[in-house]
Amino acid sequence: MVMKIDLHCHTKYSLDNVFDPVQLIREAYEKGLNGVCITDHFSVEASRPVDKIKKPEGFLIFRGVEISTTIGHMLVFGLRDDAWNIWDRDFYLDTRSVVASVRSRGGICVPAHPYRPVESMADLAFDRSLFDAVEAVNGGNLPEWNERAAEKAGIIGMPCIGGSDCHGPGKVGRAYTVFDNPVTTLADLVEEIRQGRCRPEKP
Repeated sequence: MVMKIDLHCHTKYSLDNVFDPVQLIREAYEKGLNGVCITDHFSVEASRPVDKIKKPEGFLIFRGVEISTTIGHMLVFGLRDDAWNIWDRDFYLDTRSVVASVRSRGGICVPAHPYRPVESMADLAFDRSLFDAVEAVNGGNLPEWNERAAEKAGIIGMPCIGGSDCHGPGKVGRAYTVFDNPVTTLADLVEEIRQGRCRPEKP
């Protein structure tokens, strides 16, 4: 069963927008997605209220986090709380230290929107010692930024994901990740990304 999941979504719990997660979920379902991952900034726990939202039958809602590091933003999947944040602050965390903290708790790290002129890691995004996959298709990027990321990832054989990077209505699903195997749990999601059994796409 092929599944389409938008792995980069923001809601009002990111504190940089007012996008209601109820609307996000409705839009994602109406666009034919099988699920979304809420990656609100700084905190996994901030988006915990989303777990209580009534969702369409069979629709999946995961929660991750987007972290601001010294060399750019990264998406993290597989964590259930904010124990990873041993610094008690939100901005410009040391990248290697964040990766070590996340991995020690079973999570994976994925550079967000490579080659975007700001808040991205550019070529450092493809360091396999740090990152488990790369966001090769970001719905907010210009096409040439995505093309460059996808090309570089293809050369080194790095797993790729896609996500809309939505912060408001109408944006969810403008990019997403296709999984060829069933994904029903957070552990499934992490393992399929880690093994590269997924690919980024746009509608």
